Amino acid sequence: MGSLLNLQDARVTLGNATIGPVTLRVDPGERIAILGPSGAGKSTLLRLIARELRPASGALHFDGKPLSVWSPAELAQRRAVLPQQHGVAFGLPVELVVALGRVARQGDGRQDAIVREALTQAQADHLHGRRFDTLSGGEQARVQLARVFAQAWDARDGLLLVDEPVAALDPGLSVSLMAAMSDFAAERGHALVAVLHDLNLAMNHFDRLWLLKSGRLLADCDALPATLPLLEQLYDTRLRLLRDEHGLAILPMLSAAVGVRA
Repeated sequence: MGSLLNLQDARVTLGNATIGPVTLRVDPGERIAILGPSGAGKSTLLRLIARELRPASGALHFDGKPLSVWSPAELAQRRAVLPQQHGVAFGLPVELVVALGRVARQGDGRQDAIVREALTQAQADHLHGRRFDTLSGGEQARVQLARVFAQAWDARDGLLLVDEPVAALDPGLSVSLMAAMSDFAAERGHALVAVLHDLNLAMNHFDRLWLLKSGRLLADCDALPATLPLLEQLYDTRLRLLRDEHGLAILPMLSAAVGVRA
């Protein structure tokens, strides 16, 4: 099976910032976390992959075709995006917000059932019937995740792009929703690419890491304990790795700056 997404020497300029050039690939079913300090260009790279930004140079291919030639409807059936900001201008009902993910599948007789099931998988079924603009930030995040699930529900070998999907959630819900995302993608063969700040979620729920620093790709590596020195270089801080049968935990050390002696 060929790669799902290819970036070849891709570069994007946003204001005074330039990201890249980067050469990367995503295979069906992969789980990739984009990590880096604030301002490194993580969200910009995700927006480039989502075709929200045009590359200044280089090439992007999705499923063997230039990303630029996909029609919006075709792309919507294979690729779903959860942005960092997800405000809705009007007081839409929750189920309508979720149903927006099905716009490219007009006339689908299963829409109501899929909306319900998507809300359940996003642990937001109790919000059915509420107005989106009355929800908390965490509740809105769950509803928007359900929209992504609804959009990608009956696709195979698609691409899910999510930007800080659990940033507004408590630790327990963050872990359970990240597991729900991983399971949803795995069941359908979707690749999952996520911008994250939480190293522990990245190390425990993802296969590979794209490490970005100052607009440049520091590394494309497996999510393994051996990457700890690269993570220290990425964040300019010393880190401690703990491991048991439940998984990995990475903690910053008190002498935080790399090169500072205790």
